[in-house]
Amino acid sequence: MLAAGTAAQTSYSAVLIGLPVMGPALRDRYGLSLVQVGVVFDSVWVGGMLTLLLWGLLADRTGERLVLSSGLACCAVALVGAAYAPGFASLFGLLGLAGAAGASVNAASGRAVMIWFPANERGLALGVRQTAIPLGGLIAALVLPAVSLRAAFLLLAGLSLAGAAFGAAVIREREGAEDVLEPRGLGVTLRDERLWRLCVGSSFYLVAQLAVTGFVVLFLHDERGFSLGAAAAVLAGVQVLAVALRIGGGRWSDIVGSRVRPLRLVGLASSATLGLATVLLGAPRVLLVAGFVLAGGFAMAWNGLSFTAAAELAGRARSGAALGMQQTALAAAGALVPPAFAAVVAATSWRVGFALAAAFPLAGVQLLRSLRA
Repeated sequence: MLAAGTAAQTSYSAVLIGLPVMGPALRDRYGLSLVQVGVVFDSVWVGGMLTLLLWGLLADRTGERLVLSSGLACCAVALVGAAYAPGFASLFGLLGLAGAAGASVNAASGRAVMIWFPANERGLALGVRQTAIPLGGLIAALVLPAVSLRAAFLLLAGLSLAGAAFGAAVIREREGAEDVLEPRGLGVTLRDERLWRLCVGSSFYLVAQLAVTGFVVLFLHDERGFSLGAAAAVLAGVQVLAVALRIGGGRWSDIVGSRVRPLRLVGLASSATLGLATVLLGAPRVLLVAGFVLAGGFAMAWNGLSFTAAAELAGRARSGAALGMQQTALAAAGALVPPAFAAVVAATSWRVGFALAAAFPLAGVQLLRSLRA
């Protein structure tokens, strides 16, 4: 069950993080400005934002297997279309459809892990599941620079189809008693002030993550003269560190019996390390790479903790809706950040853009101070 959920999320995450890896190729093929590149990165987030809550509600009612497998299969079809997109508008639309369909994995795979693991193992289990995001990024960073743009989209489609098939074969419901009894229903979920606080705080954390994972390849390639392969290798290093931090953070939260306390400390580390990387933008390459790997790792370390906290705050009966709500909030932030960050950089400088991004996790920490989970 854990492997199936992780594999499904990995295939979708390869799309999310694969687009920034393909950024220079997309810009050259379609003649895009920096802001237009940010809009292309944005497309998958916009699509997911529109469907995440619906997928979560559907998972609560029909189970994870149908939601996950059908969504990823449709995502694969849209990615095949994107491989042959003739222009910017069609590319944006097809990638938006891929995001809308593939977003099914967020609530479905997380809900499956939530159900199959007890509370004292859930942080580690969901931490392992959330390593899917950096794993998908690692695959994208290592493989996609070596192939053509069309082949890259087709490879991503193949990954999505494989994730759908694995999920359909393995995932099933588990019957059993609920450890946190809560009433079903969207209304109760949307009125939960604790979930809203968690959603907004996590969205602030996401700004730092997207600033690094979305634009480090372009920055290193354009401003510091890195080859596309070398710049993508730095992004791969970020993913490796993020995997270790997500697993370690999940296990740590099980030991201390809290998801939010480690989440706040990760936010402080994310802000501090991205601030350090900003200072090092003009430094020798070895220092710059180390700074970005460290900043990117911590910028991605929070997601499993936030994901687990959302599911546990809602309880099993509402976990799909709660995860859909949380992921919708993150997708909304994800839809805003790439073009906004690109616009700030275009109007000012890369240093200003990264410095502003480093301030957002601090705001997230402040929001989470009163939350107990």
